[in-house]
Amino acid sequence: MSWNSLVNILFIALHAMVPITLTAVGEIIGETAGLFNIGLEGILLLSAFTGVIGAEHAGPVVGLLVGMGTGALVGLIFSVISTYWKGSQMITGIGINLFAAGMVAYGLIVLGQPGFRLLASENRLASIRTPAGGLSPIIIIAVIVPFIAYWFLKRTRAGLILKATGEAPEAADVAGINVNRVRLLATTVGGALAGLGGAYMSVSWIGSITKGLSAGRGFISLATVVFSGLNPILALVGGFIYGVFQSLAIWIKNTPGITFLPWQVFDMLPYIVTLLVVAGVIGRVRFPKSLGKPYIRE
Repeated sequence: MSWNSLVNILFIALHAMVPITLTAVGEIIGETAGLFNIGLEGILLLSAFTGVIGAEHAGPVVGLLVGMGTGALVGLIFSVISTYWKGSQMITGIGINLFAAGMVAYGLIVLGQPGFRLLASENRLASIRTPAGGLSPIIIIAVIVPFIAYWFLKRTRAGLILKATGEAPEAADVAGINVNRVRLLATTVGGALAGLGGAYMSVSWIGSITKGLSAGRGFISLATVVFSGLNPILALVGGFIYGVFQSLAIWIKNTPGITFLPWQVFDMLPYIVTLLVVAGVIGRVRFPKSLGKPYIRE
């Protein structure tokens, strides 16, 4: 492998890590408060779709904001069902994924391009020019956000309140904390971060929307949360690891003489590595005691 190939792999990895990192950090915030959202795949897909629509009508920045708003709205709906209506968080998350798959497929038909819609270059977010190529500004955000989230969770009173609602909601309630309101806010913020990750894929990185654009990244983000042990900085590391193996798979597929196996085998590489990593840490991670349990005030 040449030096240029290594640079290209790392360059692609930086782009590939963004949706994983942002979504995982958002889920960490929600799980710290006690809510487990398996609907991240759906949030990524819906946000990518609405991001394209927003970008086509008002430019890439608006497209990203629309995607964030979509993620926040879905996170809000999820948290209302899970907290105030005491619904099953698992079933609600599955419902989000199923709704997104059907909605985006139908939406693309309505837009006149079933299965695929390409975003015009003038509606894509402009990249920062570097010697290795264009670098999306969202990469910088994805690197900064985990450190801000870590500081918030570990060093602020609000972060302590968030942990209390996930660890001991009864004690938090006695202390005067509105548990459901805190959980609702945490999941909405987490949804917004996932929404930014979804809109980034369609408006900045890939420049198109397909009905399968999320491609399991929501579930990979959940695996990254497990790997990180609810540590946002480790979520950044996990996202980058996924990005490296995805870019490595792309490089192998496009390098003559290396593709001695069907290209689909190499596409499986980042997912296999993720499973192995999670298998190695599962059981060692301590999650909040009330994770996944609706709080019922007695």
